[in-house]
Amino acid sequence: MKKILCLSLAFCSLVFSYAQINLGNDEIANGLKDALKIGAQKSADKLSAVDGFFKDAAVKILLPPEAQKVEKTLRGMGMGQMCDNAILSMNRAAEDASKSAAPIFIKSITSMGIGDAVGILRGPDTAATSYLKKTTTPQLTVAFKPIVDASLKKTDATKYWKDIFDTYNKIPFVKKINPDLTSYATQKAIEGIFFYVAVEEKNIRKNPAAQATDLLKKVFGGK
Repeated sequence: MKKILCLSLAFCSLVFSYAQINLGNDEIANGLKDALKIGAQKSADKLSAVDGFFKDAAVKILLPPEAQKVEKTLRGMGMGQMCDNAILSMNRAAEDASKSAAPIFIKSITSMGIGDAVGILRGPDTAATSYLKKTTTPQLTVAFKPIVDASLKKTDATKYWKDIFDTYNKIPFVKKINPDLTSYATQKAIEGIFFYVAVEEKNIRKNPAAQATDLLKKVFGGK
């Protein structure tokens, strides 16, 4: 009798779990979109705050690899402040640009199809973020680049960048270097936002308190 009761309870639990996950594709897609929208907004809010990039080791923008030799040389010549100014201004530009990131991300999120929705729901903890990154990064880059460019100019990043490389390139016998600051900062700013979108997705999947809407509870609660 005890065995039968246990089997009955197990069956009821299985049926209940199945009912939780027996969602239509539209519901699953809408739940994923809700999660991504929440993650994108929270990420943008976090990173657009003062020091959102600059004082966060996970996303802080440093000089690109090809410029690190330049930085080392200039710091050795007593010009560390110039390098510090360039790094700070890049991060300020990313923080400023992040204010406009959420609408760009949300526009891309709303266009996500439902074909892979079930697989994303059943996938790893950042499957939705990975899918969004894979399918929207080119469009986001095109849309985001002018915002970053304008922000770099507003925060004097381009001036500091020019000062660094004008100074370095005057050193005799060095190979002239002038990396594309706008493309580099755009890439790093987008990477930073995706980093925190993934953090938020993990939180929504695992933490019932973060499932802020009934749809999120229905979709992720049955995962």
